[in-house]
Amino acid sequence: MLRTDTAPNTEAPTIKLKNYKPFDYPISSVDLDFKLHPTATIVTSTVNYRRRKGVKAGAPLKLDGDGLKLVSIKLNGEVLKNSDFKATPQLLTIRNLPTKFILEIVTEIDPTANTALSGLYRSGGNYCTQCEAEGFRRITYFPDRPDVLAVYTTRIEADKKENPILLGNGNPQKKGKLANGNHFAIWHDPHPKPAYLFALVGGDLGAVFENYLTSDGRKVKLGIYVEKGKEDRTSYAMDALVRSMKWDEEVFGCVYDLDVFNIVAVSDFNMGAMENKGLNIFNDKYVLADKDTATDATFAQVEAIIAHEYFHNWTGNRITCRDWFQLCLKEGLTVFRDQEFSSDMRSRPVQRIADVAQLRARQFPEDAGPLSHCVRPEAYKEINNFYTATIYEKGAEIVRMIQTLLGNKKFRKGIALYLKRHDGDAATIEDFIKSFEDAAKVDLSQFALWYSQAGTPRLMVSTNYDSARQIYSVEVEQSLSPTPGQPRKKLMHMPLRIGLVGKNGDIKAKTIEGADYRDDVFEIKARKHKIKFLGIKERPILSINRNFSAPVEVDYRHTDKDLIFLAKNDHDLFNRWQAIRTSATKQIINAMRSILRKKKPKWNADYLTAIVDIACDDTLEPAFRASMISLPSESDIAQTLGKNIDPDAIHTARNSLQVEIGEALQGVSTSVLKALKLPKDFISDAEGSGKRKLANMLTVYGLHAGNEAIEKQVVKNFKAAKNMTDKEAAFSAILNHLDDPEIAEQTIASFYNKYKTDPIVIDKWFMLQAMVGGRKSVSYVKQLCKHEDFTWTNPNRVRSVIAVFSSANPTGFNRKDGEGYRFVAKSIKKLDGINPQTAARLLTAFGSWKMLEPSRRKLAHASLKSLSAEKKLSRDVRDILDRMLA
Repeated sequence: MLRTDTAPNTEAPTIKLKNYKPFDYPISSVDLDFKLHPTATIVTSTVNYRRRKGVKAGAPLKLDGDGLKLVSIKLNGEVLKNSDFKATPQLLTIRNLPTKFILEIVTEIDPTANTALSGLYRSGGNYCTQCEAEGFRRITYFPDRPDVLAVYTTRIEADKKENPILLGNGNPQKKGKLANGNHFAIWHDPHPKPAYLFALVGGDLGAVFENYLTSDGRKVKLGIYVEKGKEDRTSYAMDALVRSMKWDEEVFGCVYDLDVFNIVAVSDFNMGAMENKGLNIFNDKYVLADKDTATDATFAQVEAIIAHEYFHNWTGNRITCRDWFQLCLKEGLTVFRDQEFSSDMRSRPVQRIADVAQLRARQFPEDAGPLSHCVRPEAYKEINNFYTATIYEKGAEIVRMIQTLLGNKKFRKGIALYLKRHDGDAATIEDFIKSFEDAAKVDLSQFALWYSQAGTPRLMVSTNYDSARQIYSVEVEQSLSPTPGQPRKKLMHMPLRIGLVGKNGDIKAKTIEGADYRDDVFEIKARKHKIKFLGIKERPILSINRNFSAPVEVDYRHTDKDLIFLAKNDHDLFNRWQAIRTSATKQIINAMRSILRKKKPKWNADYLTAIVDIACDDTLEPAFRASMISLPSESDIAQTLGKNIDPDAIHTARNSLQVEIGEALQGVSTSVLKALKLPKDFISDAEGSGKRKLANMLTVYGLHAGNEAIEKQVVKNFKAAKNMTDKEAAFSAILNHLDDPEIAEQTIASFYNKYKTDPIVIDKWFMLQAMVGGRKSVSYVKQLCKHEDFTWTNPNRVRSVIAVFSSANPTGFNRKDGEGYRFVAKSIKKLDGINPQTAARLLTAFGSWKMLEPSRRKLAHASLKSLSAEKKLSRDVRDILDRMLA
């Protein structure tokens, strides 16, 4: 028996895209046999290999491994001697192989000790797997890369009493009892797949089932498996799954291809969910939802993530990626698809606003910081660190730009060609782009630079109106700043939606010159474009980058008056929101500067009037009104400033504007709430969730205005709330806005005592406390980490405290004496020995440290350097640290 060394490998080699070559020994079939045991699971893999044509005879077979205990190896039924192979912690090498052969490898693994939650591990006493990106090598030695596709058959054996449920990929083939009290199940997946899509579940779970009839007339058995006693919280997830399957058939023509589709919810999971073929494994907080335990936001997440993982069946599974550099090919495209689904299920403008807000909050800072990377990276050391907003959200925006450039009809034609041409392939970005070029007869070579150039493009825009000649000119100049490893950039190709708004709505030009365009979409390719709109009889107001047609920063100075006009009159609802948001951002930044000079801020009265008018406008859906009257976050303001960021100053200025808005709304809040006619029965649809969001937002503004009646009402609301949306809103309001420690303590205790047996809700309890800002928040969060229900081994619990504190509590994390930085750095060091992936993701909270004002910047740097000095760091954390400090 040979045990590989499991010590941290901090000297990870750099993997480069340019060095890609196909695997020397493709495989056709994989037979896996698992004998499940808590600490000594035996895995037997039997794989059919053949030497690729053109590969020299005698070429060694190199298989990936990670911390495995090797029991035996057989080649064509004969046991290999130790002298016939070489095993290292990361690699198994076998030489002198025939052209075709069958290799049997037996390994022993310890699922209980696997706190990294990669490979085969245990969650709540159940066995489950997570193999993306490189977890399969923790199960057996294997060519663990996405371009090695094979048909899998899996036999699972376990104690029947402890593990009555045994699930695998594909379709169930056979099951039975064994004489030793065990039982077995055999699963077969007829569709070739890479190892990262392998999945296995064994345990004692409750389940709900539903039959689905596909558009081609096949019956599919849908199953959702959860912890026993929680089956009644799966109905929304099942409904979302059925709607996802139907929508994908109708919109993209994608029909499900197996006899069963199973979802398993587990409480210990590094990510949100995993699209394993026919057996999706989910973080349970994205499956379990009812009105008493889940907020409207949670219901929307469940819907979107269920859809996302199901949509991967075609865009990710049937067509996978050739290598991990192409990760955005499956993730960006599938995010685009789930965004479209959510838009159709709920409100398209509100969904677009939410998607762009998330992109700006997560991806724009990434593009502007030391972790900036291309949507298709050129190199990596640790692939787990590239599951980023750039890959997912920016990748989705690139797909959306293709749709905008080509138009919906040609876009759908290109998608259909891609699905047909590459079904069963491990594809590349070039394959994806070529499908659209061929379908639409266009050249997208310049557009493809979006995949290979990092950074957020900036458009400098200026306008001129010649009233005598009735010509309105819009000059657009593009630029792209240097990013790590890319000092010089090429010109980008992007769609730019432009509208001209007048007193009676959009103004249509008689003729347009200066750029290629279709309808209101202009193609920006050159460094400068001067677009002339002829026949314009009145000075228009520019509405640019409508519906966020390109993920860029637009530098154009609307007057305050023009911004308010657009906020009230632009027929593009996204740009209405953008206008009011830009107005708020300008005022907060100006107020911040006034406060730093010890002067009283001046507020735009027209802006405050517009906020009141929007809140009262019942021709607009409630969710959209809520989006319009909300302010940019403190992190959004910091991102706009870009340098010398003082989080305390931003907080003070933003809070001052909230007070002004609250006072302005006092006269209308009661009438708006009455007109909303809040539904008595909780239904988490666009209408109901929008009404609750607007109502709770008006309540918070009332608290900012110091309304004592509302302060008393919030306490009553907390006690009387009949759904978690209102319960959580009242809880947060009490913690953040009531200056009454006794009530806060009573509320915290009441919430905990009611939900202490429900881990998902207790995550919310931790999270809402970790978000409370101020100087004392660091010590408060330290106490939360000592709470009896806090554990370092559960990613959800760690994220609910430390990740929330570091990413959603700017004044606490960025405390002026640096204690917030030191606390998070020490937490990362502690977590790294337990779960490196989660530790590395926590570290990204420091991503904008170079933008801070000098004293905080120095303190953040010192904490990063202190962490970097540690010798025993995982390669996950080391990779992020090295890039941050470069």
